[in-house]
Amino acid sequence: MTAPRDRLRIAVQKSGRLSESSLALLGQCGLAFRQSRDKLFCFGENLPIDLLLVRDDDIPGLIADGVCELGVVGRNVLLERRLALEPDARDKVQERRALGFGRCRLALALPVGEPYEQLSDLAGRRIATTYPKILAQFLEREGVAAQVVELSGSVEIAPRIGTADAICDLVSSGATLAANQLREVAPVMESEAVLAATATHFADPRGALIDLLLRRLDGVLAVRESKLVLLRTSRERLAEVSRLLPGGPIPTITSVDGHPDEVSLQALCLGAISWNQMEAMQRAGARALMVLPVEKMLA
Repeated sequence: MTAPRDRLRIAVQKSGRLSESSLALLGQCGLAFRQSRDKLFCFGENLPIDLLLVRDDDIPGLIADGVCELGVVGRNVLLERRLALEPDARDKVQERRALGFGRCRLALALPVGEPYEQLSDLAGRRIATTYPKILAQFLEREGVAAQVVELSGSVEIAPRIGTADAICDLVSSGATLAANQLREVAPVMESEAVLAATATHFADPRGALIDLLLRRLDGVLAVRESKLVLLRTSRERLAEVSRLLPGGPIPTITSVDGHPDEVSLQALCLGAISWNQMEAMQRAGARALMVLPVEKMLA
């Protein structure tokens, strides 16, 4: 059983593609930290929430072992490490929130010019990857009998040096595949940064801290792409202007003092608003139209 603790611990990537965005997100949640001299631990200054700066591959295991309660990690890493755990330990680590950054996909790729029509074309082939558990699970689910070749790095050069016939690797822009004369042929899974958490329910202060952090995260994520729209229009044009607003809660409509035929509209729009959308609202009768960023929100 995990020993009671009055401080919450979150593991984040020490360096790499998720590190900076992870720290920025926690900062948006109002957390401030003081880094230790060894740069492996950050003490929470305004809340009893501390950070462990570690390798991303280690984060799921640290959560499963009770060293920390939460972690920010790629969904691909979380799934691979969970599959490597003993069956009775897998449910100890769960995905609690998708965080919306670090998006990529795990995909199968073949050398350019290699014929491919369907997944069954990979039967009997050697596929190199750093995600052998995910790949093996995917191939079994799809009924493809291929050989999984586990590599710790430089997966993209495996076909060129004869180590494998195909690869399964992370893809974002596809530039790395193109540089190595490879082409993507099939997706395996979509990935992004996620908040991983222990399944343990805490009766000590950590339970309340987790709830607090999740509420703040939800507030930050809800407004990340949201905008506050302010405008004035005539009562006659109000319905037409309102129809052009992107999705979101019902707008707030108020009367304008001294102008009985005019109203002021305030709307939270869930998504970016383009110049074309603004111009369409203007043509419909909107005036004094402003689009403002939303920094924080509590429902």
